[in-house]
This record gives sequence, C-alpha cells and structure tokens, in this order.
Amino acid sequence: MFKFAMPLFALSLLYNADACAAGNMKPGLWEITTQSDAMQTMPKIPPAQIERMRKMGVDVPQFQNGAIVNRICITPEMAARSELPQEQGSKDCRTGAPRQQGGSYTADIVCDGPNMKGKGTVKASFGGGESFSSSTDFNGRAGGQPVHNHSVTSGKWLGADCGSVRPVPSSAH
Repeated sequence: MFKFAMPLFALSLLYNADACAAGNMKPGLWEITTQSDAMQTMPKIPPAQIERMRKMGVDVPQFQNGAIVNRICITPEMAARSELPQEQGSKDCRTGAPRQQGGSYTADIVCDGPNMKGKGTVKASFGGGESFSSSTDFNGRAGGQPVHNHSVTSGKWLGADCGSVRPVPSSAH
C-alpha cells in the first residue's frame, strides 16, 4: 500500500502548490503543513534513516502530529509569476478548468495514464498573501488499486529572509 500512498501524497502537494501560487504569495520563507489520508498508510521512517538521507542531500520534511511540514523559499521572481516550487508530480495528471474569484481558487484534477486514473478537485482560500488553506479530494485508481484521498494543506509566511532554505527549481508556466 505504501507504493500507492506516495504518488497520492505527491499529487496532493503538487495541486495544492498550484492553488497557492494563484493567491499571489509574498516572497520569502513559507511553512507548508499537509495532512493526507495517504499518509496514514505510510510507514514511519526511523530517525537514523532520516539522518542518513539528510546527509546524502535529500530534503526530508518534518513529520509533526500526523502532518508533513515543509519550509520552502519563494523568490521575488516566482512570486511575480505566481509560481511555486513543484514536487515531482504524476505525469498521468493535469489541472483543468481553474477558477479564481477574489481570495478563492478551485480547479479540477484529471488523471488518465497507465499508473493513475481518476478525478479530483482542489480548493483554496488566501489570507492576503501571507497565508492560505486548501484541500484536495481525489477518487480513482493508482497502480490498479482503488483510491479515495482527501488532503488538507495550510501555509503561512514566516518572513522575507529564507535563511538557509534555498529556492528549488520552479515549474515552467
């Protein structure tokens, strides 16, 4: 089951990132917290293994109270283009019919590939460029197995200085 949970979790991060970018985020350091149904099936990674991964240069998010917490750096250029760093998402999926009204964003998710098939929706609301909340619901099949995933993501701006957190390559729009 773990091999199907990771693509679903990456999918929820990918589409929540698209929604967040639509909210004109301020440049700087952001803390992103995601809770997902898919995370409940993920085995815990031992602390020693996490430390080995970090020493190899792998950016391992923190696990706190059943959620994954990431810190990301949004450059002024990314903010001007409403662009966020993207997790490696499913090549089987795309966003369609985005709708933005005021501080809200909604889009459909359609997956139609050999590894993932199904449909979903992402919804987000923004708090003046310094916070957001979003949810993603997806129903379909991953690796031939039925999936029904709900995830909730929130983000808060921590400040203009990213400190030691380096920007990661952004998506091409």
